[in-house]
Amino acid sequence: MTSAVIRGRGLTASGYESRRPDLLLTGALLLLGVLSVLMIYSASAPRAELLGNDPAGEAQKQAVIVFVGLVAFAVGSVIEHRSLHTAAPIMYTMAVVALAAVLIWGKEVNNAVSWFSVFGFQFQPSEWAKPAVIVMLAALLAPAVENKIGWRRVFTALGLMGIPVLLIARQPDLGTLLAVVVLSGVMLFAAGASLRQLGLLLGSGGLITWVAYNQQWLTLVEERIDAWLNPEQNALAVAFQPLQSQIAIGSGGFSGRGLFEGSQTNLAFIPEQTTDFIFTAVGEQLGFIGGALLIATYAVIVWRLLRTAAAAEDRFGMLVAIGVAAMLAFHVFVNVGMTLGIMPVTGIPLPFMSAGGSSFTAMAFALGMTHSIWLHRSKVPARVSSLG
Repeated sequence: MTSAVIRGRGLTASGYESRRPDLLLTGALLLLGVLSVLMIYSASAPRAELLGNDPAGEAQKQAVIVFVGLVAFAVGSVIEHRSLHTAAPIMYTMAVVALAAVLIWGKEVNNAVSWFSVFGFQFQPSEWAKPAVIVMLAALLAPAVENKIGWRRVFTALGLMGIPVLLIARQPDLGTLLAVVVLSGVMLFAAGASLRQLGLLLGSGGLITWVAYNQQWLTLVEERIDAWLNPEQNALAVAFQPLQSQIAIGSGGFSGRGLFEGSQTNLAFIPEQTTDFIFTAVGEQLGFIGGALLIATYAVIVWRLLRTAAAAEDRFGMLVAIGVAAMLAFHVFVNVGMTLGIMPVTGIPLPFMSAGGSSFTAMAFALGMTHSIWLHRSKVPARVSSLG
């Protein structure tokens, strides 16, 4: 008499009986999309009125972006993850080509050549490079045996990470560069890399950054760190925005000053509030309660991504889900941290909240990829029958 074999590989072993959509993940994404439109309207309307523009203009644009992002999520959800595995080299190559092309033909915004501008629409290749790197590294690291990675595979991973990091550094875009290095490190760790191998990754990322950045940009980075450590000495210069951000969040108190209320927001004291500093609008208007609920929503998404990693059908799916979770968690931690003054300003958007189409759609597609892994997760029957 032999027993039926239950399929499972380490973290991928699970007892799921069905392959229903992840309603918690989908619901959290929808909630963030609606909240982003609301917060962007509250932050942009007063400024637009002062300039004689349509108060709802930016919010309407964000509503379109949310719709496109939901389409990207749906597309990612229907792509079977084995097809992603096969397409990994193509995705990675396209991302690298786009990163190189933007340095030649890109548009400079805020001292960084990170954008293509076509027929009035702007596209940021570095946002799409992150899911491409995740898929490519997952394809490389998935075949590792017994959760151990040889040095040859580690050096290959460093090369795959290093090329986009070098190109992103030349734009320059410190926030995206750090995100790529961190998610790469987390994926290597999850795949079984040793501490020595992870140390090599971090050292290589630092060396690439030092080589790629020109002295002018390194000086700017030093100024931001100095403004973070000594905000009072830079209150009217580099530290102006972080200080105004902390004032806005502090004035919100426990329950907030009320939707569409708040002097910092209504009087436009915070530059870039609809993009990198959108969390200040949440903190001022909705208070500690609103900010905590927003962070809890992100925590739910990260939990579902890690749940997907644990239920994945294979190591490739597991690593993709972990990479996306690391990317999202890093973005939230750094963005919220810089608005609270516990992190220096790096220009990282708040996922699914900050205004901007490239970040929202790329992140939504990445969530869609993991949702596809959830839909195709290991399926173990409730009863294991014996074969006579």
